[in-house]
Amino acid sequence: MVNLRREVSGLSERQLLNGVHALARLLVEQSEADRARGWRTAGLVSGYRGSPLAGLDQLLLQRSDELARHDIKFVPGVNEELAATVVYGSQLSTQLPDPSFEGVFGLWYGKAPGVDRSSDAFKHGNWMGTTPRGGVLVVAGDDPASKSSTLPSNSALALAESLMPVLAPASVADVLRLGRLGIEMSRYSGAWVGMTVLTSIADATEVVDVAAPLEIHEPEFSWLGRPWAPTRRPGVDIPSAVAMEREVLDGRLAAATAFARANGINRIEGATDGAKIGFVGVGRSYVELREALHRLGIDEQIHRVRLLRLGMVHPLDRETVREFADGLDEIVVVEDKRALVEPLVRDALYDLPTRPRVRGKDLIPVHGELDADRLALSLTKFLTERFGADAVHPLPRKRPPQLTLTPVSRTPFFCSGCPHNRSTVVPEGSLAGAGIGCHAMTTFMDRSLGMTQMGGEGATWVGAAPFSGAGHMFQNLGDGTFFHSGSLAIRQAISAGTNITFKLLYNSAVAMTGGQDAEGAIDPVGVTHLLHAEGVAKTVVVTDDPGKYPRGTAWARGVTVRHRDDLDAVQRELRAVSGTTVLLYDQACAAETRRKRKRGKAPEPPQRVFINEAVCEGCGDCGAKSNCLSVEPVETEFGRKTRIDQTSCNKDFSCLLGDCPSFMTVIPGPAKAKVRAPELTGDLPEPAQRPGQANLVLVGVGGTGVVTANQVLAGAALLDGMDARAMDQTGLSQKAGAVVSHLRIGPEHRERPGLVGLGAADAYLAFDALAATAPSNLDRCAPDRTVAVVSTSQTPTGATVTDPSAVLPASATLLGSIAERTIGGRMVTVDALRVAAELFGNTTAANFLVIGAAYQAGLLPMSAASIEKAIEQNGVGVATTVQAFRAGRKLVLEPGWPARETADDGLLRAEPFLAQAREILAGVDSPAALDRTADLIGYQDARYARRYVDVLTRVENDAVREVVARQLYKLMAYKDEYEVARLHLDPAVRQQFGPDAKVRFMLHPPLLRALGMRRKLALGRTAGPAFRVLRSMRRVRGSWLDVFGRTALRRLERELIDEYVTVVGRLGGAPEELALEIAALPDLVRGYEEIKVESVHRYRARLGELTAKLGKVEVVR
Repeated sequence: MVNLRREVSGLSERQLLNGVHALARLLVEQSEADRARGWRTAGLVSGYRGSPLAGLDQLLLQRSDELARHDIKFVPGVNEELAATVVYGSQLSTQLPDPSFEGVFGLWYGKAPGVDRSSDAFKHGNWMGTTPRGGVLVVAGDDPASKSSTLPSNSALALAESLMPVLAPASVADVLRLGRLGIEMSRYSGAWVGMTVLTSIADATEVVDVAAPLEIHEPEFSWLGRPWAPTRRPGVDIPSAVAMEREVLDGRLAAATAFARANGINRIEGATDGAKIGFVGVGRSYVELREALHRLGIDEQIHRVRLLRLGMVHPLDRETVREFADGLDEIVVVEDKRALVEPLVRDALYDLPTRPRVRGKDLIPVHGELDADRLALSLTKFLTERFGADAVHPLPRKRPPQLTLTPVSRTPFFCSGCPHNRSTVVPEGSLAGAGIGCHAMTTFMDRSLGMTQMGGEGATWVGAAPFSGAGHMFQNLGDGTFFHSGSLAIRQAISAGTNITFKLLYNSAVAMTGGQDAEGAIDPVGVTHLLHAEGVAKTVVVTDDPGKYPRGTAWARGVTVRHRDDLDAVQRELRAVSGTTVLLYDQACAAETRRKRKRGKAPEPPQRVFINEAVCEGCGDCGAKSNCLSVEPVETEFGRKTRIDQTSCNKDFSCLLGDCPSFMTVIPGPAKAKVRAPELTGDLPEPAQRPGQANLVLVGVGGTGVVTANQVLAGAALLDGMDARAMDQTGLSQKAGAVVSHLRIGPEHRERPGLVGLGAADAYLAFDALAATAPSNLDRCAPDRTVAVVSTSQTPTGATVTDPSAVLPASATLLGSIAERTIGGRMVTVDALRVAAELFGNTTAANFLVIGAAYQAGLLPMSAASIEKAIEQNGVGVATTVQAFRAGRKLVLEPGWPARETADDGLLRAEPFLAQAREILAGVDSPAALDRTADLIGYQDARYARRYVDVLTRVENDAVREVVARQLYKLMAYKDEYEVARLHLDPAVRQQFGPDAKVRFMLHPPLLRALGMRRKLALGRTAGPAFRVLRSMRRVRGSWLDVFGRTALRRLERELIDEYVTVVGRLGGAPEELALEIAALPDLVRGYEEIKVESVHRYRARLGELTAKLGKVEVVR
């Protein structure tokens, strides 16, 4: 949806741009401006990816043909320091023989840590200077709130320390304008020019008039008595370094100041006459400041407030500051982080006979990120004292956190099938160090210690090891970091003789920043030779597919290749080796593999994994071993079960390691497609009214298209001629955490933040109800203003996947929390994931069901036609997404549509025995007992079912009886070999796959396990006869003929039944609350084999604690 090149048109062109798009576009605009002057110039871009500029390299690569037409070359840097030196070279080209162009403008980009590590290169390049038709712009991405960084940042100080002029854009449009002016300033002054781009600009999307002309004015500036002409040298030479210092410090910075003044980079706005109070807004803070004043009801003209929009923070234009300060009594400097501008303003005014008081950090927070709400809160007292309480509007107050906290929250997590799910696990008792990359999320999972700077991984252990008794440490090191600088840390460890194992996580993508290739990368075979040459004591390659390396692969000497199933053993072996060792874990990034499959660049494995939920015990072992978000816990009528989400599954198949016979691998056949709902046309009735403007907040899960949805809505607003300001708050949340997008739409084109203020949301689109209940998100809502549209579908978190005791809050609880903070009577709810799955066969377009519902509820200002046009322009899944949008509209018009095809709950296999079950249950009041009684007849026989019912008849309390009905059934229907066979033979199991599907049951029989078989058997066609034989033997269960019933586990399962019946018999006189808790305890008993035994230990421990309150109860041990 973004063109880098300005279209030739007689009309003003308005486009949606974010901060990264603006950076790419300014390169093309600079080239076109030079060509319009008749100059033959080229451009060079180099840098290193990192939030908030993570997507710039991808955008440049995607637009490589367009850049080439403008003679702009992109050279990705191996690291930031080398990239800066590459850009340094751009200014040498015209000073070397046979130059191809009259000048080369250079652009360096990187995040704040890259600025820090590149400072020496910056100083050398800046000292050398620039050429008249070249110039260098240094773009620093700042993350003040540390959303995707290890530390909060403010690069302006570091850039100023490198003696650069420093520009600070206030908006996306400013990035385009100041970026262009920065290159021109660099040409004029001879200095490299820095420009900071904050997360709130890089992640912002705005409607920008890209056809607005930019006029360049060269100032009349003299230095040392002659017109300014900077010294141009082909490099830095030691004899002239001191002589150049004067020009760098005095001449170039003064020339830059004159250029800034001539081109209006700093502007005085607001009240000119009669003002006594002035605010200096630095960069982005200026826009946030104006919004804060607006929310507080302070009008610059009415209240006589003067503003200085500071676009260049270093050097400070003293002349402009003095002009701004004239007549003021008080100045407040508003800037992020540590004070840079405030002392400079104070210094500029110091020698004036009459000067205003200068304030700043005594009012403005020095930590965190400044937004309009935070500034308004900080300035309320100050403004009230100056203008009176009646003049200052009260602010919406953040509500205190709820006393009953949500038991789980939406936190970042590895993608489904991510190799880090398994590669970052270490043996029991081992130390592990975290590193930069996606695998840093191990710090949230208690798998590793804290991080260092990028490239320092492992060096901390070199310093700590001599003083620690631990003796060894594992250190995670991503392949991108290894090629960036991390290889030096390995060399350091070898040099120091440190006992450490580097886990080189080779996933062939820098996935944290978008899945790019690592610059300078070599393949795993080459890496082993590099490590061998460095002196690594031992290297082992661990991979998911050893077969991809043919026999005779030229590994370095001593290297062995092992399957990832041997990871624990390999780590224990390396831990015992003295010196520095490397475990090279070679498995491709799951997210990148998925993208390649969609684009046809990688084969799509036909095999899928399914779980027979009737066999599943909900023990969570498959989730614990795979750590995979596609292994979803689901709550059913028969307790917690597990399901593989086919939409998100990346076919890693680690879940098959779960110790459970419920798994099936399926290769679907060419079965008849499932009939879907009829295609909807766009002639649905329009909502009664649509607002002229709206503030929208969209809350969902990272990786499900929340940002895309926001971009589509902003694009629709643009198509309708409206102004749109968006902000996407992602960071690490793109990895399954909460994503929050804000969108402000209105008819008036006005510079303002895209972030919706506290209590200012008109529509709250909750794609994920759990994330939507976070206090920081609900604070955007107001009970008298906000209407919520909520998907009631449940999406698991990392905690619920890996911990069976972690449960998602009930849907009613989540909806209640949202209703309390919105106009509850107008809330619209949609079971978006279920409806999407039924209509389209997957859940990819679920968010647009919610958007369609919001539109039909009259909450969106843009037209349906423009929304559908914007979907088309987005170009991904167009037909399905348009249908999802229309289906969401229809759900509001017809709340019961579409009818559910099948119920989730119920025992279809119990139907043949329902009549007999009713006879056995005659007179017993228990809704849960009917299906369970019928199933127990099928499980064994009517006598067995009567035993179950006899226990229920002895329970007098209705609530306790209902719990006993569920839990006694659970214990009595224990899943031995006979029962697993019966459940797998249920016709409904195969019917879901079609008649031609190839189904294999993944089994690990206890008998074969005892004989030493480590892996599961995959039974295909032979499974049916074997299962039928086993099912027919079920009636010998518990008798002397039961050959499978003699194991310790089967005896234990039968003991649990007798034990529970005894306990239930003692509940009659117990308090209801205690009786209910005791009756529900068998829910703790889950799993198969050792997992079940361990759960029984926990069950009996808790049972002992609770039954002690009843008195002595005989417990079978």
